[in-house]
Amino acid sequence: MEQEIDRFIQAILIACDPSQVALHQQALEYLSHVQQNAHESWRLALKVFVDTDPSGQGRKYPPQARFTALRMLDEFFDNRFERLDDDTFRSLQESILSYIQSEYVYGSAESNASFLRNKFSHTLTLFFLCTYVEQWPTFFSDLFQLIRNGDSSQPKFNRHVSLLLFHLVVEISGEVADQTLKAARTFNPVRHARDGRVRDAVRERDAALINEAVLTIVADAAERMSLLRKSGTDSTALDEVVEVVDWGVRTFASYAGWVDINLTVTPSTVPLLFSLLADPSLAIRLATSAALLRIVSKGLKEPEDKLQLIKVLSLDQVIDALEAKTRAQQIERGSDEDEGEESYREALGKLLNVLGLELSKLVEECANPQVVSEAKRLLNQVLPIMLRFMADDYDDTCCTIFPLLQAVLGTYKRNKKVTPGPLDEPTRSFLNSLLNVVLQKMRWDKDTDPADMDLDDVAAFELLRKDLRSFMDSVLTIEPDLVTQAIRTLVLNTLSSYRSGVPVEWHDAELAIYLVYIFGEISKSGGKGRAAFCLAPAVPKDKRKDVDYSEYPLTPHGEILLALVQSRISAYPHRAVVMQFFETVARYNDFFKIRKDCIMPTLEAMVGTRGLHSPDTSVRRRTYYLFHRFIREGRNDVSPELASSLVEGIRDLLAIHVDLPTLDSQEDDLLTEAIKNPGLFDHQLYIFETVGILVSLLSKAQEQQASILLSVVTPLLDDLSTNLSSVKSKEDVISIVQVHHVIMALGNIAKGFPDYPSPVPEGYSFAPLEVFRQVSHAILVALKAMNVFKCVRDAARYAFARIIATTGSNVTDVIPPLMANLLAHFEPSELVDFMNFIGLLIHRLQKDLFDVLDELLGPLNAHITNLLSQPLTGVDDGLTHAETKRAYIGLLTNIIGSGVYGVFISERNKNSLEPLLENMCRLAQDMSDPPSQKATFAFFGRAVHVWCRPEQPREDSQQALPGFERFVYERLVPTAFAVLSSPQFNPKDGQMLMVMLEIANFLQVVYCTRKTEAHEFFVSVFLPSQGWPPHTAMEFASKLRDLDNKGFRKYFTEFVRLSRSQPS
Repeated sequence: MEQEIDRFIQAILIACDPSQVALHQQALEYLSHVQQNAHESWRLALKVFVDTDPSGQGRKYPPQARFTALRMLDEFFDNRFERLDDDTFRSLQESILSYIQSEYVYGSAESNASFLRNKFSHTLTLFFLCTYVEQWPTFFSDLFQLIRNGDSSQPKFNRHVSLLLFHLVVEISGEVADQTLKAARTFNPVRHARDGRVRDAVRERDAALINEAVLTIVADAAERMSLLRKSGTDSTALDEVVEVVDWGVRTFASYAGWVDINLTVTPSTVPLLFSLLADPSLAIRLATSAALLRIVSKGLKEPEDKLQLIKVLSLDQVIDALEAKTRAQQIERGSDEDEGEESYREALGKLLNVLGLELSKLVEECANPQVVSEAKRLLNQVLPIMLRFMADDYDDTCCTIFPLLQAVLGTYKRNKKVTPGPLDEPTRSFLNSLLNVVLQKMRWDKDTDPADMDLDDVAAFELLRKDLRSFMDSVLTIEPDLVTQAIRTLVLNTLSSYRSGVPVEWHDAELAIYLVYIFGEISKSGGKGRAAFCLAPAVPKDKRKDVDYSEYPLTPHGEILLALVQSRISAYPHRAVVMQFFETVARYNDFFKIRKDCIMPTLEAMVGTRGLHSPDTSVRRRTYYLFHRFIREGRNDVSPELASSLVEGIRDLLAIHVDLPTLDSQEDDLLTEAIKNPGLFDHQLYIFETVGILVSLLSKAQEQQASILLSVVTPLLDDLSTNLSSVKSKEDVISIVQVHHVIMALGNIAKGFPDYPSPVPEGYSFAPLEVFRQVSHAILVALKAMNVFKCVRDAARYAFARIIATTGSNVTDVIPPLMANLLAHFEPSELVDFMNFIGLLIHRLQKDLFDVLDELLGPLNAHITNLLSQPLTGVDDGLTHAETKRAYIGLLTNIIGSGVYGVFISERNKNSLEPLLENMCRLAQDMSDPPSQKATFAFFGRAVHVWCRPEQPREDSQQALPGFERFVYERLVPTAFAVLSSPQFNPKDGQMLMVMLEIANFLQVVYCTRKTEAHEFFVSVFLPSQGWPPHTAMEFASKLRDLDNKGFRKYFTEFVRLSRSQPS
């Protein structure tokens, strides 16, 4: 064996030495082999771990080797659920006891390699689990014999063996009773049963002895700890005793939840624990609070026993005193943080939370009225302490009692439903106090600035606010007036103080505005629209412009919004306050419809140096959107004069500056990254859209409107022309990006105008069409010159989609050259966007797009058919393939559902229709893509509706398709039933269910369009050809005829499922 041990040691040393590159992998493979064969190599491992050097004073092998040896023993023990043979057991038992005696009783307990102590306790625990029930029932008795010191000059109990015992019991508790640890493992029924037997055996044989030993050692150490503190003995001795007490209490906590409560709660243990709960040592206090938490939360069968346990402990009184003491210490420390002491307050909060939850359970679940009454009394004593923890400056401590608070409020809500009358005074008083604490905790920390905080810290505070909001919502359910009044009072007092010149801290100002911001969510009982802000009678929509809403009294929400604007708090010199103001006014636009005098001061704040012209980029970035939202939703209340003034006020913001990003890798393309990460420009687009909205408001003065729009777009067109001439190659990134940005900006200006109406109403004021024609031609020139750049093609497509939405068919002359340039250079990734763009044009232009579509359909169809027939080369390729297919089907469906469906049978395209339909049939039977199948049958349904009508309307006579019904009967209907009968079709799958429902729709369209002819086809031709019995075919056709769409879909679904469930 010596040779094998030498090889083992050598392999470990090589594995631990990074310089041994050549042999490193070989050593690891050897050690892995040895560990996998632990059933044979355990003797080697045991010898390496326990052998002493020739002097007998130390261990023979290095710590790394001994640690690896323990890992091998772990492997041997961990998955062993059968009995060890006697020789193996005796060999292991004797070696381990001998090792404990030499190393722990007489030695230093691995003082030079403390990590071995922890590892050994784990290994010994695994050995215990294997042997305790059947082979080593005297395990604890044998260990206890080693704990007492024989030398009277020494402490009663050997410190090293005591700590070993504590670590062992903690490990054993974790293995047999810790549900978190068990849940983390893969469930093994054999292990589970073995652990249950061990747990029961410990309870029966040794629980009392273990408990007595642990508490005796803890009490003795606590007494010595007190003497050492009084005598002022050196800190090393005191630290050693503190460690014993700490681990002793931890050990007690580890088994308190799974042994008899009569062992852990006795006249001697309770005073001991309470004395340690206030010990000067933080570690001991934390361990004790955890132990008491385990005791309180222990499950007891009888509610009376649980109540008695809580009364015996009187924890509410103890925690009350300790909370007051630690809060006083906290105040005394001031700004000097002590994380340790704060963790102790957090532990006390958790303890109170569990105590309260146990009382809450008794109140809710117990059938004994006496127990319920007493539990209520005790719970009411806990609530004020709970609020003090909740008010703690440290959010971690505050959050500890949230589960208890949630349970208490849940009880109040249920009681309110049962007895809806007024609240009793104690409950009302508690809810008032709770609201005060909630509002206090909703404030930011005064000494921090959200703009400078770590994003995780900001997110944590926002989450806290969300939780606090949920508690406020609960109080709102119980007593709405309390919440409304509390918020109203705080907001009005804060805003009034600021307006009067009284100094207001920034976090108080921000909270007041935040409460105004969320008030609309809180006050759910209020009306909608104007009714949320003033108490006015209902007025017909067409007469609201004539009503002076300022004459009517305001609701509480209207009152605090008016106070917000009138306070001029938007001038507060703190970013968080100003931004919260902007968020709030942008959210409640309906308020400004009843208090129009508030519009100007709000806009002045937004447009000024606090908002759009702020030197802070982050403020400008967000305010661009909020200003856009405020104008967009309140456009009807912006006069032409104000609109013109606002355009002048923000004209300087329309200059476009390219921000080039820093590349993370040399492989990144600068142009691509600059388009993906446009910086401020992405937000600046909101300003361009807002300018479009403002200019559109000048529609009654068309010359002025055209003049102002031209003055806005001219600098952009000049910029476009300048940069266009600067682009010589793809290296001119700044100019290319500038062209992209300008085209996008022009598109967004058009987006601000209303959509072109269809039909055009009498007296409609058109957008400045000549200006938009000029813009369209300029973009087209840029696209023609730079169509090799994908970003320019994308921008042109984006801009024209918005310009056409505004101008309708007035710029259709640019569509053919636009299409030609978009298709001149083409990447597969653009195909989906291009087809969506065509779909948008169809929607906007209808028959005006016929000629363009007539030329485009054939080549596009051929290109896509070829693309979809190509083999897939990877996951990304598959996703692109699927997206293209769905966009293609969507485009065809748009065409067949619009006024241009005649393009399919035009002189140019009629010969391509049948191949197109055959291709669609193939797509309909592709069981790997249910969404495309569904879309395909939707297309078929529309095609039937268009081309199968017995009598075509006169205006559609040139677009009729005689004989199409034969194709429906011979190809489309069989295709539908082929899908349903496919072995791959699973009607229980959600996506395939959608396909089945769409097929039901398709069949009904066929029947409703062809009526008697379709009925005869199904009953006499098709269904009999599929082997259907006559009565089944007749029933199916009758359901198809008689049921409405909803009824037939339900029948059809059940019919298909039943048919597939029956053996063929």
